[in-house]
Amino acid sequence: MYAALWRVLPGPRWVKVLEATALILIVLGVCVEWVFPWIAATFIQSESTVGQ
Repeated sequence: MYAALWRVLPGPRWVKVLEATALILIVLGVCVEWVFPWIAATFIQSESTVGQ
């Protein structure tokens, strides 16, 4: 998968490195901003019955 992405990115090697870094940062930003909070609100239950 990464090799296919590397071949698709245009430009010389240093431009591909910059583009790949930007893509990684964008994906991480989207995950932190929208995906992880949605998962925490949807799937993680804050109420516990341990000790009752």
